[in-house]
Amino acid sequence: MTYSFLRLAAEALRGNTGWQPAWRDLDPQPVYDVLVVGGGGHGLATAYYLAREHGITNVAVLEKGWIGSGNAGRNTTIIRSNYLLPGNEAFYEHSMQLWEGLEQDLNYNAMVSQRGVLNLFSTDGGRDAAARRGNAMRLHGVDAELLDAAQVRAMHPYLGFDNARFPIKGGLLQRRGGTARHDAVVWGYARAADRRGVDILQNCEVTGISVANGRVTGVETTRGSIKAGKIGLAVAGHSSRLAAMAGLRLPIESHVLQAFVSEAIKPLLHGVVTFGAEHFYISQSDKGGLVFGGDIDGYNSYAQRGSLALVENVMEACMAMLPMAGRLRVLRSWGGIMDMSMDGSPIIDRSPIEGLYLNTGWCYGGFKATPASGWCFAHTIAKDAPHALNAAMRLDRFATGALLDENGAGPYPNRH
Repeated sequence: MTYSFLRLAAEALRGNTGWQPAWRDLDPQPVYDVLVVGGGGHGLATAYYLAREHGITNVAVLEKGWIGSGNAGRNTTIIRSNYLLPGNEAFYEHSMQLWEGLEQDLNYNAMVSQRGVLNLFSTDGGRDAAARRGNAMRLHGVDAELLDAAQVRAMHPYLGFDNARFPIKGGLLQRRGGTARHDAVVWGYARAADRRGVDILQNCEVTGISVANGRVTGVETTRGSIKAGKIGLAVAGHSSRLAAMAGLRLPIESHVLQAFVSEAIKPLLHGVVTFGAEHFYISQSDKGGLVFGGDIDGYNSYAQRGSLALVENVMEACMAMLPMAGRLRVLRSWGGIMDMSMDGSPIIDRSPIEGLYLNTGWCYGGFKATPASGWCFAHTIAKDAPHALNAAMRLDRFATGALLDENGAGPYPNRH
């Protein structure tokens, strides 16, 4: 069943009685060629590209809850490719290009909106860093514009330009950046993967990973044992726990990242605005609420809720950048579990155990990478070797010293 205007009109005329479930509700088969653990955007995209790009359809996606119940439904929807280092820039630009054709590819409205992403700076050093990043982006064929304070004021006149602590001196703009509806993305990938023969198994939590003679043989789940020759882990902040089931210790930490949404107001923010000095980001949803967040909670946690100290910090940052927000009420907040790597860049690679593959370490950037992450992870699993786009995202870089330190923060994940 394809979605189209004609189908929508036909169903409206007959009371919407002809719609079918977006994907099948199946019982696990005893054996699969590939198991993808994690039914978020990265896991579902991996399964979809395994089927579409590599013809591997005997695949199951294992999700411990329901589709969209994890980090995929707990982020702030931002997509962008404004990265500095060669190991990241080409990867995220490939993701942006996939975003631009995603809805046609999946036949699903993911509400991709290229409304622009503006990164503000408040010091001369910040301007130099933004100029360097913009130049690197343009050298890779990625759009970037360095704006002065007057140009930023023309776009967003209500920002706190004259804040004594954090005056706004300009910003780096990527017009092709923007937002996408997070749960629609996972629903679209789930539907598209199902149409290509992938089994999507909800409420199927992995409780153990079987390893024999240095190779994975399958998993134990709450719905029974499942055998497979290859297993890909795409479980974000739970990567350490899953990898430990196979005897691996990963160079990541799990932290809570909180996000917030205000009451609905008239159109105010026509793009995404981030404030590097306070590590704050904000956009406006199609329903009118301001969606915003800031830093991670500094302690390790697997809870999907955060501390009040970070709530206060985020609200202060919001007031510093957008003083008029002080009149709004915050409706709700939520927390996602971030898998913070030691250099702030992801890991897409084979593990030391044959047949076990890792997709983790996304820090703050997991959602924007969803298409390219699935595309590259599928290639790595199918070919048993990384693609050129994720060749620098190797697990052993932490042993060899070939780090992708995008933020220049060193091995301190709680400082990214």
